[in-house]
Amino acid sequence: MAVLTPASSCFGAKYKALAPLRILRGLVCLLVLLSTAFIMLVFFGFISAVIVRLFSVRYSRRATSFFFGAWLALWPFLFEKINKTKVVFSGDDVPSRERILLIANHRTEVDWMYLWDLALRKGCIGYIKYILKSSLMRLPVFGWSFHILEFIPVERKWEADESIMRHMLSTFKDPQDPLWLALFPEGTDFTDQKCLRSQKYAAEHGLPVLKNVLLPKTKGFCACLQELRESLTAVYDITIGYKHRCPSFLDNVFGVDPSEVHIHIRRIPLDSIPVSESEMSTWLINRFQLKDRLLSKFQIQGQFPDPATERDLSSVKSILNCMTIVTVTGTCMYYSFSSVWFKLYVSLVCAYLVPATYYNIRPQPILSLLKMRSN
Repeated sequence: MAVLTPASSCFGAKYKALAPLRILRGLVCLLVLLSTAFIMLVFFGFISAVIVRLFSVRYSRRATSFFFGAWLALWPFLFEKINKTKVVFSGDDVPSRERILLIANHRTEVDWMYLWDLALRKGCIGYIKYILKSSLMRLPVFGWSFHILEFIPVERKWEADESIMRHMLSTFKDPQDPLWLALFPEGTDFTDQKCLRSQKYAAEHGLPVLKNVLLPKTKGFCACLQELRESLTAVYDITIGYKHRCPSFLDNVFGVDPSEVHIHIRRIPLDSIPVSESEMSTWLINRFQLKDRLLSKFQIQGQFPDPATERDLSSVKSILNCMTIVTVTGTCMYYSFSSVWFKLYVSLVCAYLVPATYYNIRPQPILSLLKMRSN
């Protein structure tokens, strides 16, 4: 079986020049995002995800999604309104607030951020959870936020990941809790070198040789469906393409790339997906074959088929949300610097979040613990 030349779109000049004013604006945006994340985490995330959780997991998740949904909405505001990146949707028109498993290709390190643009429009930005590599959980502030939001950390070694992943998935089974669980089955972002290794493995094992995506790892996908099938409504198969260059995190911050992000959505009912693990694995590989063809056409035509109509983000709502968060952040920071009690509170919360994130610790509701003890 022949090995194909990888088709990378991460080349060429940047869409916009990195001018001094753009650098300054990007640094200001990054400072705002970092400071607001810290305040949201310490003053609201800790209360909603730790204190409220002692009494109710469901209300804890709702409160956490409310506060962090407001903060996460700053990112689509940055992408679409400040950086003027055009987000183009195509494929199926999906309903709002479904419980879904979302699978996507992994072109670059920031694909997962653009899923917020879709989740915001569907009223689920505060409920989106990612399965991500565990090293990201060690990032200061952002790693703590990932823990509060119940992201699932993985080492990308199934022997080490299976027990942790299945345990966390088992806590997401309540059908009354909205859920968008995002999985990147390739396991890593796309590069030409990784693609060549993936193609070599596929050729040696009689699997499809792909040039726009990596061969997907199937264990995590199968585990998600095995644990959650009864409580999900659909699987969203999302394909992401960029014009004219794949962006990095700093490209996003400074607004130099991309010019357009194209998001193609296929909504797949659960009853059309096989139940056995071997058949699910084959089904997933077939979906990535379709993604590969879709991305080949995208590179030629510059767009995905079946254009969809998604509403534009409201500039007024986005600005009001940003102003509210900045005002709350400023107020909390003022008291944090001027009050000994606030300084003590912040210190104690940080002292809790460091080990809680590292060891993946979450409190259990008091009533549940009492029931378990009585039984």
